[in-house]
Amino acid sequence: MSLAADANSERQLPERLVTTLSDLLGERFTMAESVREHHGKGEAYHAAALPEGVAFANSTDEVSAIVTACAAHGTPVIPYGTGTALEGHTLAVQGGISLDVSGMNEVVRVSPEDMDCTAQAGVTRNTLNEYLRDTGLFFPVDPLADASPAGMAATRATGTTTVRYGPMREHVPALTAVLAHGRILHTP
Repeated sequence: MSLAADANSERQLPERLVTTLSDLLGERFTMAESVREHHGKGEAYHAAALPEGVAFANSTDEVSAIVTACAAHGTPVIPYGTGTALEGHTLAVQGGISLDVSGMNEVVRVSPEDMDCTAQAGVTRNTLNEYLRDTGLFFPVDPLADASPAGMAATRATGTTTVRYGPMREHVPALTAVLAHGRILHTP
């Protein structure tokens, strides 16, 4: 049985949503089966649940526009970073759009004197630590995967260094989030 032969295989995205996302993202929006299969499973034992489409965002404004369009059509949005999750939360169990933020992979700011940095949602843990290496800082949460800190924040990640350095919540003093209707929220 193909991964595409799941409960979501008969669902279809509204044509107007497909047009909106195609106009917004061009080739960065796809409904190709191979891409959907990749985004329809994680590292866990859960059965695959394919999204109906995959949108690759490169900025917070694009994430907001995608979420706004999907909300207008009642289409679920499933955030996707690196696909290393064990919880199954990246599976499209009710169909929808997989919102891949791996293109948002820049470390925006490093402030060694404040012992903090700002990174986009698609930055991975290893990339961040490589970037921080010469500053004397490091990102200590280690879930034994090259996960994105954004996904780690979403799952309240812990790992091999938690006892000494604390869980994920201790390392995220502020964030930018896109709410379910598309509004961008900046926490202090």
